[in-house]
Amino acid sequence: MIAVRLTCWLVFVHIAGIYLFTRGFLLSRLALPNKSQAEHEQWTRFATHKRAVFLVIDALRFDFVSDHPPDPPSPNHHNVLTLPRELTAAHPHHSFIFNAYADPPTTTLQRIKGLTTGSLPTFVDIGESFAGSSIQEDSLLHQVGNKVAFVGDNTWLALFPSFLDHNLSYPFDSFDVEDLHTVDSGVISHLPPLIQQSSEPWTLAIGHGLGVDHAGHRVGPDHPVMKAKLEQMNAFLGELVRIIDEDTLLVLLGDHGMDHTGNHGGDSVLETSSAVWIYSRGAPLSSSSSSLPPEILPMTTFPGERVPHRSIQQIDLLPTISLLLGLPIPFNNLGSIIPELFDRGDSSLREALEVNTHQIKRYLDAYRASTSGGELDGVWSDLVTAWSEANDAPLDTRVSALFAFSRLSLSTCRSLWAQFSLTLMGAGLIVMFTSIVASYALYSLLGNSGEDREQQLENNFLTAFKVGALGSVVSGFMHLVVRNRLDGVHVHHLMLFGGALASSLTLIYTCKPRFTFDTIKSIPILLAIHTLCFASNSFTVWEDRIVLFLCLTSLVPSILIGFTAPTPRLRNRILGFSALFAICVRLMMLSTVCREEQHPYCIVTFYASSTSSAPPILALVLAPIMAVSIPHIIRRVLAVSKSDNGTAAVFLPWTIMAALLAGTTFWILEWLHSMEWAGDVGNVWLRNGRTAVASATMVLAVFGGVAFWSVAPVCLDIQRTRRPTMASTATTTNEESPVLADPRLKSSHSDKPGSDTQVTLLGFSNAFGSPYIVFWLIFLSVVWLCMQLTGQVVLGLFTVSLLAYLEIVDSVRDVRGLNVAFFNGFSFAPGTSTPALPPNTNLSPLTLKRKVQFSEIVPLALLATHTFYGTGHQPTIPSIQWKTAFVLVSSVQFPYSQITVILNTLGPYFLAGAAAPLLALWNLPPLLPPSPSLAAKHQKYVVLSVLRSCLGLSAYFNTLLLGSAVFAAGLRRHLMVWKVFAPRYMFTALEMGALDVGIVVGIWGAWRVRESIGRCLEWLVGLV
Repeated sequence: MIAVRLTCWLVFVHIAGIYLFTRGFLLSRLALPNKSQAEHEQWTRFATHKRAVFLVIDALRFDFVSDHPPDPPSPNHHNVLTLPRELTAAHPHHSFIFNAYADPPTTTLQRIKGLTTGSLPTFVDIGESFAGSSIQEDSLLHQVGNKVAFVGDNTWLALFPSFLDHNLSYPFDSFDVEDLHTVDSGVISHLPPLIQQSSEPWTLAIGHGLGVDHAGHRVGPDHPVMKAKLEQMNAFLGELVRIIDEDTLLVLLGDHGMDHTGNHGGDSVLETSSAVWIYSRGAPLSSSSSSLPPEILPMTTFPGERVPHRSIQQIDLLPTISLLLGLPIPFNNLGSIIPELFDRGDSSLREALEVNTHQIKRYLDAYRASTSGGELDGVWSDLVTAWSEANDAPLDTRVSALFAFSRLSLSTCRSLWAQFSLTLMGAGLIVMFTSIVASYALYSLLGNSGEDREQQLENNFLTAFKVGALGSVVSGFMHLVVRNRLDGVHVHHLMLFGGALASSLTLIYTCKPRFTFDTIKSIPILLAIHTLCFASNSFTVWEDRIVLFLCLTSLVPSILIGFTAPTPRLRNRILGFSALFAICVRLMMLSTVCREEQHPYCIVTFYASSTSSAPPILALVLAPIMAVSIPHIIRRVLAVSKSDNGTAAVFLPWTIMAALLAGTTFWILEWLHSMEWAGDVGNVWLRNGRTAVASATMVLAVFGGVAFWSVAPVCLDIQRTRRPTMASTATTTNEESPVLADPRLKSSHSDKPGSDTQVTLLGFSNAFGSPYIVFWLIFLSVVWLCMQLTGQVVLGLFTVSLLAYLEIVDSVRDVRGLNVAFFNGFSFAPGTSTPALPPNTNLSPLTLKRKVQFSEIVPLALLATHTFYGTGHQPTIPSIQWKTAFVLVSSVQFPYSQITVILNTLGPYFLAGAAAPLLALWNLPPLLPPSPSLAAKHQKYVVLSVLRSCLGLSAYFNTLLLGSAVFAAGLRRHLMVWKVFAPRYMFTALEMGALDVGIVVGIWGAWRVRESIGRCLEWLVGLV
């Protein structure tokens, strides 16, 4: 019961703190419901075309169409899609190419919102990428009405369900990144007939192909598959140019770019640089007689190129296309018209800019009058001044002044795109801080040696739950009083805050921890350094290297103890396993994925190259070897204590090895599929085969493995022999397996007086640790399946590092136990380093060895973070390995796709949380005392030690969470907040959640081991 109450409280306060802070830090942008009306302006006087065709090539980066690509050019994505530059060279007044800046987050759903509404997305909106809600604010489609034809990515249908006429719509699934052709083939086959048909008139035709984006995700931009897709799009563009009439405007654009590996979502230059090509077959779009002011024609140079190109904001397309079609500009638009397309040798450009800026000013006035208008207080005077200057400027400079006002408005709103609620942020920080203090109080109480600890904890939690419930109710009623004073704070916010704060303060008061100067001095310096790293953007960017240093440094105290060990055996064990741990940790660092800020000082090794998402050849070789080696290594370690019997003898060579090999086989098949070597029919077989392998592995591990293990987790082997009657003893052989004999329990097979039954337990010295490591391996195989091949190699090294560290901790405890024994004059059982239990003593000397120290928890926490980086991740959105969404299914399906992506990203933290009980259970033998009540106490103390270990690990990451939240809040106006600090906080919150799930699973597994060992010993006593 105490374990259930502890985990419930822990999860509750973590959720409350994260939720409150996140709601204050990442609020959604205010979308005004106003609509632009035709009577406001003479919109139609700028119209040049009656219809427009939008061809969106997902992830079409600017350099894919550039006439001066980077040097040296890639043969796979440069100089392939050449039609736009050829027509621009031949018809310079009918054809224009732009490098368009796509506001982050660079995901399709957010970019469609920006393109159609002209507004800015919010950082937190990226969570809608899997399931977007319909757009209610004014947009291009709202202005066009129902005269929209559509083919392609079904995200459009989710955003505009009432505006896409189903008779003219052909949506296709958008998240099957392994399908490079279905959506593109649908666009190619359906869009031209829709354009040419005249039975159902249309004003806007949209085609959205996904092949280029999916090729980037699958194999990266520098691959022949990408060249084939771009050649296909180039040919399709030629067909569209041939079939459109002179009243139709053709617009080609990428919704965003892609990085070197083909991923996107962040704000790097490669991800935000998208291509835009506008072509008119009929009327020219620009005059050749006039020259425009250079300040309204900004230029930018794409990375690696030497020639600057004309650059625009991607949202500039909206007011431009709206006016060219004679439509009102949507109300929330912040984009500016593209000047070249209104340069007609008369006053059209100035008048169009006046219409554009009046629309922006109306939006700003409406925003100022809204509930969020206070956000503009600090900059409103600058905006008013710029507006007055633009209106009062003479005719010869008015164009520049109007353009300057529109850009000032955009930059101002861009700086305010995230609204902050200091009240909710402060409430979240308070909950986080008090939960850490309460965790420390509980951790200290669990480390006490008093026999009433369990009852005291039960009473403390019962009181905390009652006070927390009361605090939640009182806070709910307080909302009636303060609701008019706290904008954006709702009743459930106050109830969460009151309940979490009251329960934490109650635990602090009832547990009565001692806070002294020694307490401050005992704060782990490595935890303090790790937390303070989040105060600096450069330290946060290079956290992967810092964690490597901290992880290796955490072993220094153990190594120093090893040099002073009283026996050569312990000295060699500590130093040898420390060397193994250091080697594995260093090898894990060889697998790297670089974030943008680390270039050029970082080289990608997780993939075959920086422009590929395929595994390196070495990973293809090492992953199967690692899958076979891990079960053998663990069995050899268990064989030392003869605890490789029972369940371990079945699981390790059969179930675990089969699951690991199946996980590796899946990714080898995925690699073969991506190489396109097997042809269409072979690819179908490969895809179906690997999906079947993954599904079978998941069922085998999660359902079969856990169910079978829970029935018989014990890894003991019992041998029965006869021996002469002796006094009742519990001794140990040279193999540290206890030999039990009791003259009061005669064997029913013995007809000789004075003889009894001798029972030998093999695996006794690691009776708790061996079944639990088997349990942990089941979940390792699940995470293994969701890791790509390089990640599997790193997971194997993580497992070896964990085993080495457990042996280090056990040996260090033995050294300390020997030192205590020498000091107190204990005797020792032959062949052991554990003090024998003196007669009539309490349990404290025996359980002192299992008082898990916080210094023993720190290396495990650092190892988890190090593994996160080694498995190909960074705390950035582009590093998310989206292809893992298709491990169990061939297309995105809830919840399977989400689960596998989460396991891939956060698996190391889940495994670390599940491994925390091993710090208390490894090499821990059961107690065989003469008193059954003493044995029962030992069983309870085992669980309390497990809870202490789990609570310490949770406190470590909760401290990191508090640090990342504090620095993200304090630096919320920092230039790098959305690039560095906010993503790190978000990932830390997710890591905390994954760790909590692992801890819950681990506590259940430890409880199940304890129950099984207890029943086994009861049966054994009855046997002898």
